Amino acid sequence: MEVIVDYHIPVLLKESIEGLNIDPQGTYVDVTFGGGGHSRQILKKLTTGSLIAFDKDPDTNPLLISDPRFTFIRHDFKYLKNFLHHLDLIPVNGILADLGVSSHQFDTRERGFSYRFDADLDMRMDPDMETTAQDIVNKYSEDDLHRIFGMNGEIRNAKTLAARIVKARSESIVKTTGDLVEIINSCIMRGDDRKKYTGQVFQALRISVNDELNSLKKLLESATEVLAPGGRLVVITYHSLEDRLVKNYIKSGNFTGKTETDIYGNLLVPFRQINRKPIEPSIIEVGENIRARSAKLRIAEKL
Repeated sequence: MEVIVDYHIPVLLKESIEGLNIDPQGTYVDVTFGGGGHSRQILKKLTTGSLIAFDKDPDTNPLLISDPRFTFIRHDFKYLKNFLHHLDLIPVNGILADLGVSSHQFDTRERGFSYRFDADLDMRMDPDMETTAQDIVNKYSEDDLHRIFGMNGEIRNAKTLAARIVKARSESIVKTTGDLVEIINSCIMRGDDRKKYTGQVFQALRISVNDELNSLKKLLESATEVLAPGGRLVVITYHSLEDRLVKNYIKSGNFTGKTETDIYGNLLVPFRQINRKPIEPSIIEVGENIRARSAKLRIAEKL
């Protein structure tokens, strides 16, 4: 059996497990298994309860946890409700999501997630998916690239970047992360942080390749249907686009954040916010794991 060492250091581990308010006999879902750090802690709290875990990346190794209470599903968590219905496990008592990219994915050169390595532009969390970052960069229209960089990367000069990419690919294919970084360097404006700007471009492409925001929306909507009353939703986000969706949905039951009321003036919301302000990693945790620095934890309870 292959053991993946240090696949991913669990972020906000203590806080997220406490946020689940675990019933030892309950049923829980870790929708982002990764290296299993959060899953192992959940299992430690269970007696006759059970844990279901999702991950679409085949590099994760579900055999790292051999436990009759544990079920692994290699699939996108946007299909949460479908699988739980098939397994006859609705309702569940808690759902945990640690969003974003794992340390293993970032640090594996050939996956193409990081600008630190020169590798083929890939960025697929599930290598069975057809569309890669290279496909997007070389085949999408200039308008689509403008939209992707503007919306998913919140890049100020997204239009300029899109135009430069289209010009560069007319001369030769933009094949590697290094090719893309060359184009990015020509677009960085005076006063901009080079690393931050480049990271935003890579984030935008990764979100688009993996359809991350739509998957998150479907997960949140499913959570309202599969959680038992009193069940907890615990979500760790790593950038403002994710956090905004989670914050708005917990607050209002929709993605705009606008609350609605019934004829008596009672709020029509599916959750009670456990923490109105997100929980962030301590200075000590960030010192031990720099990738935790942008993490925000939100906890909600199903009404």
